[in-house]
Amino acid sequence: MQGEDAELTAAVRAAREGDERAFRTVYRTVHPRLLGYVRTLIPDADAEDVASEAWLQIARDIDRFDGDADRFRGWTARIARNRALDHIRARGRRPVSSPVDDDNELAVLPAGSDTFDEALESIGTGHTMALISRLPRDQAEAVVLRVVVGLDAKGAARVLGKRPGAVRTAAHRGLRKLAELLEREEETGDGVSVSKAGAARSVTEKARRTLRET
Repeated sequence: MQGEDAELTAAVRAAREGDERAFRTVYRTVHPRLLGYVRTLIPDADAEDVASEAWLQIARDIDRFDGDADRFRGWTARIARNRALDHIRARGRRPVSSPVDDDNELAVLPAGSDTFDEALESIGTGHTMALISRLPRDQAEAVVLRVVVGLDAKGAARVLGKRPGAVRTAAHRGLRKLAELLEREEETGDGVSVSKAGAARSVTEKARRTLRET
C-alpha cells in the first residue's frame, strides 16, 4: 500500500477513534470523487445536498467500518448511491443518465481485465463529466466508479450489486461511447475550445488503449 491509499487508510483508522482532524482529511480526500459519482445519478442542483446527507451517515457509522482505503471508497460510494436513489424515489424522478440498454448482449471479457490505471486522467473535468452523464446509466456508473472513484471491478460490483464481469463490460462500453462523443465534438467543433479538443484526443487515445489492453 503506497501514497494516497496508505494515507487514507491511516486517516480512516484515526477517524474511527474520534479524531476530527483525521475525519477532515478523509473528507477532503474522498468527497470530490464521491460528489462526481452522485452527479451521475441525480441533477447537479441536488448533488451537493445528497452528498452532504451521505457524509452525515458516513460520520455517524464510521466507527463500525473496518477495512482499508479501497474498501472505504466502496463503502462510501454505496452509502452515496443509496442516498441518491432515495432522493430519486422521494421526488419521483428518474436518474440523470438514460436507462440501461443491451443488457442481454453483454460481451464476455477476460476475468483478469482490470487495467484502468492509465485511463482518462482528465475525466474529472466538468466538461467530460457532463458527457459521462449522457451515457446509459449502467455505463456512466461503471466508468465513474472505476476511473473517478478508483474502485476495481470487484469493488464497483459490490456497490452496484452486479457481477464484476458485468461491471467491466459496462465500463468498456462507456469508455467507447465516451470516446465517440469526444471525437464527434472535436470533428464538429461545437463550442469546443482548442484545449478541450486536445483533452478529447487524449481521452480518446487512452480509452482506446485501455480497451485494447483489457
